[in-house]
Amino acid sequence: MPREGFATRRRAALFDALLELILRDGFAHLSIADIAAELRCSKSTLYTLAASKEQLVTATVTHFFRTATEQVEARVVAAEGPREAVIAYLVAVGEALSPASEAFMRDLDAFAPTRALYELNTRAAATRVQELIAEGVAAGEFRNVNAAFAADLAASMMSRIQRREVHAATGLDDAAAYRQLASILTAGIAAAGDSS
Repeated sequence: MPREGFATRRRAALFDALLELILRDGFAHLSIADIAAELRCSKSTLYTLAASKEQLVTATVTHFFRTATEQVEARVVAAEGPREAVIAYLVAVGEALSPASEAFMRDLDAFAPTRALYELNTRAAATRVQELIAEGVAAGEFRNVNAAFAADLAASMMSRIQRREVHAATGLDDAAAYRQLASILTAGIAAAGDSS
């Protein structure tokens, strides 16, 4: 069993190191040999993780979104009340994405499997925002707004932030843009008399 535990830890460490590399530099230009050199491992070691560079990148991006989701949800659980939960969710999404370079986001969008993962996660985020808003409406903390519309509005802006369109238009980095989105969205749906 100890050997199996080591293999699992080694595997997780390789995915973490690869994730750090591709978040910083992107991945389209990297070959398996480049990745092995950067991670100081053999190509055969990488092939134990995935059968091709494309599968390796897809598995690593899946790992990124899974880890980010866990971090974001931990922040939501710690929030007090629906308004703070929506703010915590959106701000945490921005923070989770902040290590992603423009090269990574460009490559993510250009490669169909990772673009599909990104779109899937954006839809899941919109659904989660919708749930949080519906909870706030039910608790009387938010006006009786259409939660699906509010979530769709948030998802549209989240997509623009992640495609760097907001940065290009406003100069805001992702984390700042998510804070602005959280502030504007929660102020717009706050119940009457709520000045927070």
